[in-house]
Amino acid sequence: MWGTAGTVQPVLNRLDLRGVTDPGPLLPRPEIDGDDPVAAVRDIIDQVRTHGDQAVRELTARFDGVELDDLRVDPTEVKGALDRVPGPLVDALGAAAANIDAYHRTQLHPDVTHEKEGVRVRSLTRPFERVGLYVPGGRAEYPSTVLMTAIPARVAGVAEIALCVPPNRETGRIGDAVLAGAAVAGVDEVYAIGGAQAVAAMAYGTESIRAVDGIAGPGNIYVAIAKREVAGTVSIPSAFAGPSEVVVIGDGAVPASWAAIDVILQAEHGPDGLAWLVTWDEGFLDEVNRVGSELLDQAPRRDEILSTLESSGYAVLVDSPEQAIEVSNLIAPEHLELLVADPDALLASVRHAGAVFTSPLAPASTGDYVAGPSHVLPTNGTARFSSALTVADFQKHIHVVDIDQEGFDRLAPHVIALAETEGLDAHAESIRLRQARPAERAEARGSGS
Repeated sequence: MWGTAGTVQPVLNRLDLRGVTDPGPLLPRPEIDGDDPVAAVRDIIDQVRTHGDQAVRELTARFDGVELDDLRVDPTEVKGALDRVPGPLVDALGAAAANIDAYHRTQLHPDVTHEKEGVRVRSLTRPFERVGLYVPGGRAEYPSTVLMTAIPARVAGVAEIALCVPPNRETGRIGDAVLAGAAVAGVDEVYAIGGAQAVAAMAYGTESIRAVDGIAGPGNIYVAIAKREVAGTVSIPSAFAGPSEVVVIGDGAVPASWAAIDVILQAEHGPDGLAWLVTWDEGFLDEVNRVGSELLDQAPRRDEILSTLESSGYAVLVDSPEQAIEVSNLIAPEHLELLVADPDALLASVRHAGAVFTSPLAPASTGDYVAGPSHVLPTNGTARFSSALTVADFQKHIHVVDIDQEGFDRLAPHVIALAETEGLDAHAESIRLRQARPAERAEARGSGS
């Protein structure tokens, strides 16, 4: 239970940026990359590519403490999980799934045709045939992440969805809540493996796991690096979906306890993340720190939360709302909460964030579970150039070009000029041949060849 007793200690490191004109160099960021993790991930990937299932089993035993006979979870066990979990959880999964599905269906677009002066270009949208999803596991269960990854893929039209989840060290299996989520989301295959070895297995295939076309889903630093390493072999969304992050901007318009718990909830995810309060109200900053300490006193995961906050939890004091947004844009956080009197006034200046929450009754936890958009969001500053996981991450676009006589005659000289400039004579000749023999050209079009 959450409690309010005990010694009050500040839970956030204080950072005073008042009077600072260039805060960028002063903003601490957790070091979640480096040569050691990259080298370790590359070694794991090489082992899986070389030794397949054998390597996956050995790595699972080493990192997760679980000896696996079968990597794949029996489909009847997945389906049966809906009968083994509490009814309220089944209801919650259903409600969340409905919202996620409805939101992502708004991202579907029909094939598009553009015609102009004899040139017709069609854009065809085609889903990936097979995707691999990664959901963190081990000690914790995240059925919400199953929904947030599998449902956008299913809406996109993906035919086969494979899911990898680390097994629990004590039970040696995947928890029923996650399996129930897989059943609700229509996942086709579930494998009890995690870490970089799971990413490698999905990317390159093993005796038990067929290779996929794309991989999505959040994970720790090793999983995030592994996805980056296999990008190009399979499709990987551009976002670095690593340890969780939040920036809460507050001005005292909401109770300090609300701001405090919203900072704490992201630290609950584990190490290497980022949990910041940014305010221009020093009294509010002090109150959030005080209340946050009280809230943490009897938190079930108090030690883990405090460990994260000690390394990457900050209460930042700035001069103004404008400087608060500047700090947030420099961080480009995964989650941004605007717990202020007029959030829309600040929203216009937000340039970099994975998701923004602008209502006092819309903490980031609503986005984590039921709002509808995927909670797989860019971290580690990648919100500067990437977005939440969407239907488009599981699709590709094919363009089809058709040109009639009018269009050919109009464009032919331009193709020749460009091809000759680039020294590509065969490109130019492909046009000249069609110009020189109009009878053959007409015959070809008439035959449908």
